[in-house]
Amino acid sequence: MGAGPRVRTAGDGQTGPMTTGTDGHGRAGAARGFPLAAARGLALALVSLPGAVVCFVTAVVSIGLIPVGVGIVTTPYVLKGVRAFADLRRVLAAEWGGVRIPRAYRPLPKDANPWGRTFGMLSDPATWRDLLWLLVDMTAGFVTALLTAALLLYPLEGLAVAAGLWRVLPDPWWYGFVPVSGQATALGAGALALALLAAGHVTAVRVLRAHFLLARAVLAPGGSELAERVRVLTETRRDAVDSSAAELRRIERDLHDGAQARLVAVGLDLGTIEALVEKDPAQARELLARARQSSAEALTELRELVRGIHPPVLAERGLGDAVRALALRLPVTTEVNVSLPGRADAPVESAAYFAVSEVLTNAVKHSGADRIWVDVHHAEGRLRITVTDNGRGGAVAGAGSGLAGVERRLGTFDGVLAVSSPAGGPTLVTVELPCALS
Repeated sequence: MGAGPRVRTAGDGQTGPMTTGTDGHGRAGAARGFPLAAARGLALALVSLPGAVVCFVTAVVSIGLIPVGVGIVTTPYVLKGVRAFADLRRVLAAEWGGVRIPRAYRPLPKDANPWGRTFGMLSDPATWRDLLWLLVDMTAGFVTALLTAALLLYPLEGLAVAAGLWRVLPDPWWYGFVPVSGQATALGAGALALALLAAGHVTAVRVLRAHFLLARAVLAPGGSELAERVRVLTETRRDAVDSSAAELRRIERDLHDGAQARLVAVGLDLGTIEALVEKDPAQARELLARARQSSAEALTELRELVRGIHPPVLAERGLGDAVRALALRLPVTTEVNVSLPGRADAPVESAAYFAVSEVLTNAVKHSGADRIWVDVHHAEGRLRITVTDNGRGGAVAGAGSGLAGVERRLGTFDGVLAVSSPAGGPTLVTVELPCALS
């Protein structure tokens, strides 16, 4: 379990294995340099083609099996995998390219049967945009990602040829339009490589951004975006009303079964004490001690209830200190990095706080992790929180999980939740909420 919970603030100068943010010019962190953009382009190329092919083929086969009944069971799970793959690209687009790709999936009823889940997802325009994006990602997306890497790798090949590699290559070896057959032509290849390297230094970051802009052009809602957003917001508001009603019922139940019952017992004890105070002072003193204990327990329960509704530290100190207080109570070593120049509105802070609380609870209960990293910052008009753990992975935001409730709560504020949790870990949960800071 490690040495116990530990909280690290922004001033420590370190973060967990996956941090987020922007550079001093407002660009995404990915756009800091040519080599980094090339490396990320290569990583995208290695993932785009096989990942998109697997997701697309699996989805097509599963949908094709619907008439025989098998697809009714498998399609919701396959499409959830496709959405998880698309959500990962949304996260990378924001982190590596500074491109925001909206997420507008229609929520499914909690009690939907396999038939309802399958055709509910197939009737969602976002599902077909995902499938179209897979086709684009395995073709044009693959080319743009690979081109970003080639802008660095191909000039390195030319420099290696000029440095002497030409001696072991077939004669002539064509580098671009230069046939290399001797030292002089090798130097010409080197000059061409330097020119290509200079061009790559200028264009690689733009090509990588173009890859994400292409993804946004396909994944983002089209001409009916406003109507789609209104529909999604209407449904999330309805979910918020249902959640609020359920929360009020929970509070009423907790009060009735907890503090109220104890206070009633205290009242009965006081009535008995009043009758015994002269007849049996010893028993009256015992009942008085019990009444005092019951009143203390009732007060403790009321404090816990209030903390569950709106923690005092959140109201008094803000989101950063509230998240640090959460981390201090965890039995897992937790590092917190907070960079907030102000405070968001109280409802947004509350939604973010309870989202982080649920994600951390899931990580402690289910991930098997011995270390957790939390990063909280605000950039480009959005509050972004990432929670990373080194556990076993496999987390999903499907119906029935705590993350599904988090997603509904965030949807009320037009926020999004993205989960990246491959088998074996690590798990990265990203929460984004549009807001301004005071």
